[in-house]
Amino acid sequence: MLSSWPQYVAIAPFFVLFSVFLLYPMVYSLVLSFQRWDGFGPREWVGLENFRFLLDDPTFWLALRNTLAIWVLGTFPMLFMALVLAALINSTRRFTGFYRIAYFIPNVTSIVAISIFFFAIFNDRYGLINATLEAVDLPTVPWMTNPWAIKIVIASLMTWQWTGYNMIIYLAGLQAIPSEIYEAARMDGASPTRIFFSITVPLLRPIILFTVVISTVTGLQSFTEPQVLFGSNAATNPNSGGPGQAGLTTLLYFYHQAFDNLNFGYAAAIVWAFFLVILMFVIVNWRLVQRGGQR
Repeated sequence: MLSSWPQYVAIAPFFVLFSVFLLYPMVYSLVLSFQRWDGFGPREWVGLENFRFLLDDPTFWLALRNTLAIWVLGTFPMLFMALVLAALINSTRRFTGFYRIAYFIPNVTSIVAISIFFFAIFNDRYGLINATLEAVDLPTVPWMTNPWAIKIVIASLMTWQWTGYNMIIYLAGLQAIPSEIYEAARMDGASPTRIFFSITVPLLRPIILFTVVISTVTGLQSFTEPQVLFGSNAATNPNSGGPGQAGLTTLLYFYHQAFDNLNFGYAAAIVWAFFLVILMFVIVNWRLVQRGGQR
């Protein structure tokens, strides 16, 4: 045991940083969810009162519905597009490095800069898309005022950001599939569509499961996108998430409760309730993909 101390010392920094910056805040937030605290005065133990109030809070349920709607609009099209792009790039032999970099750049670009860029594109009055629609005599779309259009804008931003990331993962999985399988399928007369759904998708099922889980966790935690898109819009309430609170996500609601209303106990309760929701969705997605693989 003593002879292994150099190895323990080598890995100790990770566990120290994990304990200080992740484990301790998690435990602290759980304890805080049972208290009432404004960040300055003494804490008051209230038990399950924060969670009981959360169950009767219509704004929390509105934020949760918005989050789930944005997740559905953004995640499933994004994963399908990433898989199709990976299959197309894997089938070509030219400029593959260029395509990889081009599609991956959005993932390493500042999300704040991307949000500002999308705000300029989808702005109702002087946005690029509405200007293009006006130029061809088509009706404009109230992207920043219509409740569903707001969700589509946020979902489009998330799709644009994460498609390349998942494409790279799928591409790595595709390159691990033996080419002999595809050659045998082509010799048997299988069409590209049949090859894609009968060979590519089944063999990539473990990787698809991984991307579904990761995309569920990241997609349900949308915060920066609605915060930048609508927090800087002087025409709306900075705390509303857009007109009708259509862009108010759960984490954005948590942020406002904690740092605008200084209700840290209730904010901690929101986070832990949302953690259970994410955990439930991850388990359901995992079971669905696993069940599909057993058929």
